[in-house]
Amino acid sequence: MRVIFAGTPTPAIASLEALAASGHEVVAVLTRPEAPRGRGRSLHPSEVAVAAERLGLPVLTPRSLRDPDVQRAVADLGADAAAVVAYGQLVPAALLALFPWVNLHFSLLPRWRGAAPVQRAIAAGDHVTGACAFLLEEGLDTGPVLARMERPIGANETAGEVLEDLSTAGAPVLVAALDALADGTARPKPQPQEGVTLAPKVTVDEAGVDWALGATEIALRIRAFTPAPGAWARLRDGMRVKLRSVTAGGPAGLEPGELRVAKNEVHVGTGEGAIRLGDVAPAGRSWMDAAAWGRGLRGEVRFAVGEGQ
Repeated sequence: MRVIFAGTPTPAIASLEALAASGHEVVAVLTRPEAPRGRGRSLHPSEVAVAAERLGLPVLTPRSLRDPDVQRAVADLGADAAAVVAYGQLVPAALLALFPWVNLHFSLLPRWRGAAPVQRAIAAGDHVTGACAFLLEEGLDTGPVLARMERPIGANETAGEVLEDLSTAGAPVLVAALDALADGTARPKPQPQEGVTLAPKVTVDEAGVDWALGATEIALRIRAFTPAPGAWARLRDGMRVKLRSVTAGGPAGLEPGELRVAKNEVHVGTGEGAIRLGDVAPAGRSWMDAAAWGRGLRGEVRFAVGEGQ
């Protein structure tokens, strides 16, 4: 089939590469326009745009798919289908009506519909996740499923690690769904009405640690928010500290936010139990081992707890 690919960030690249290596013809790549990045805020193409150029594929960067001129340009490509992975724009009904749009979503639908399925799955303590290739429709990730795969979530895996694996393991799922459409064997399966959960984007504020929660929940949330947007907590003196690689468990009797520094480890009290800090990055500094950071602390140091922490 003649296929349009639509995607923007790094997790979409494996699917683009798999599609380019398949028996389908990629007639164009849709991706977001150049965006400012870095300290200089200079414009940079998306990761998918760079990959498409490397593969010798034509790239289109429309600001909106609702633009009638853009819709005519897409129609003129003469595609039989479109493959979508983390594109970042809603596909309007006028384009959905042209041909099937197959979206690769990194969850076991209908669980975790939305922008942050991997982060939400880990934060909720899910033990299994996966990827689904489904037919786009106007609802948010509501279309019938064509193909899927499952994988366990490791006890210490971060969202970044799970997403990296799913982006690779999910690519053949997307290609298989397109193959089934091409040869007429596709059997779209409607999503069940039960078990629907939503996965809105995680904000920086939400990634702040609430030490009044239990140790297990805090550890899950820190894993879920690593690497982005990045978990953080604020000391009572106002300094913000980034956190990663924590484990639940530690000495009893610590109050929420209270630090206990030993020779080779640092623990923090929570609303239920304690956690051991792995790596920390105080404001303006690089990541370091929490024990080394703890040995440099002077006086009584605690994390702030509650509103405005």
